[in-house]
Amino acid sequence: MRTALLTKAPSLRQRVRDGFFRDRSANVRVADLVRGTSLRCRLPELAGKSVAIATGSQLTAGLALIELDGVARRLLILPPDVDPSHLPALFASAEIDAVVTDGETAAHPEFDLPLRVDVGAEIALTDRLPEPARDTEWVMLTSGTTGVPKLLAHSLAALTGAIKPAASNDLVVWGTFYDIRRYGGLQIFLRAVLGGASLVLSRAGEPIADHLDRLAQYGVTHLSGTPSHWRRALMSPDLHKIVPRYVRLSGEIADQTVLDSLRTAFPSASVGHAYASTEAGVAFEVTDGLAGMPQSYFDVDRDGVEMKIEDGSLRIRSPRRASHYIGSDAVLTDADGFVDSGDMLELRGDRYVFAGRRGGIINIGGLKVHPEEIEAVINRHPKVRMSLVRPKASPITGAIVIADVVLESGAAVEADEIGVVKGDILKLCRDTLPRHKVPAAISIVPSLDVAATGKLARRHKVQG
Repeated sequence: MRTALLTKAPSLRQRVRDGFFRDRSANVRVADLVRGTSLRCRLPELAGKSVAIATGSQLTAGLALIELDGVARRLLILPPDVDPSHLPALFASAEIDAVVTDGETAAHPEFDLPLRVDVGAEIALTDRLPEPARDTEWVMLTSGTTGVPKLLAHSLAALTGAIKPAASNDLVVWGTFYDIRRYGGLQIFLRAVLGGASLVLSRAGEPIADHLDRLAQYGVTHLSGTPSHWRRALMSPDLHKIVPRYVRLSGEIADQTVLDSLRTAFPSASVGHAYASTEAGVAFEVTDGLAGMPQSYFDVDRDGVEMKIEDGSLRIRSPRRASHYIGSDAVLTDADGFVDSGDMLELRGDRYVFAGRRGGIINIGGLKVHPEEIEAVINRHPKVRMSLVRPKASPITGAIVIADVVLESGAAVEADEIGVVKGDILKLCRDTLPRHKVPAAISIVPSLDVAATGKLARRHKVQG
């Protein structure tokens, strides 16, 4: 007699329809997992375990997630850049008693558990597939923190709450610049799996030209990334090879310049930007081609999601949010169930626009400056592709702002013209911004660092 309670909702494996996972070296039919396994026929050993997914490949991580949902008690999804020194604390908090690795997993003593199972891109038919018997807890790491990341627990129902049924039988091929082991990429992974779509994945360290070539080879129709991902792609001469029907931005502020640039690059595509976070889940999507979001989005229930602004910060109450922190006394929501996002908004006309992160403010002589606001102005210059504003110590004001600027590909500027371009950028800033927000200096640089999250790497310390 079976004693385990069946999961209230179908497991991910039970909801698989069709489609392929494709990366640089593998092409896997996902529906083969209905009667097969990528875990060397060892899936039954992982039943009821708290399992760390520690693969080098996104593709094998995706296969393992499908198989283990409804079977494992808990899944700890490790991003590829996790600091190895944090693994002991993360494993202890998540009560890890098994690990799934692949041939690309970097060696680390923490992975030498008594129960270690390999996952591969080959699916073997088997009649030893355990029935889903539980609601698996999906655990993700917080991003943008110093020290050991916090662990956030999600349910599959919350993770998939924003995903609507496929509207038609049209062929859909998803691509993403994200890694699927982070929240933004995981959303695309789940959309592909539940929609019966194919998913084209990148490999760590892969040049963007190679990724674009593969996206073109498999006919990508839907493509997602951060604004920084997209600005890099817009600089590539290989971008013309892809013709997506749907372009999605999330993870950073989508300013009007990057939205307009994508509209120009893909005139037949629907261009949308979404707001989501690991803590609050997917909150909304904007598809009108404009930066920010309408004021009407607030103080109403929109598909179960409510938003308000308190002390300038966006707060979200949603059934799609994480359920709790694991191994931490940190509080996820306020007394009314709202998550404080830390993203600051300003009302301009009938539209709210993102000003920046509360933790990223630069203090200039007592005046608060959001670097993203200055970057949005600099990015309007026709020869600029992307920019990064950061503080520099000043004996008078405590700090001043300076800007590193990457020019458009093809916007060749002779050495004697650099000063003219810088002057034009400064004039644009002076004409648009208050005096204390105008950069004291501008440097033309060949590139800007983008973190593993897909966001601009901001390393400056917060000014008090």
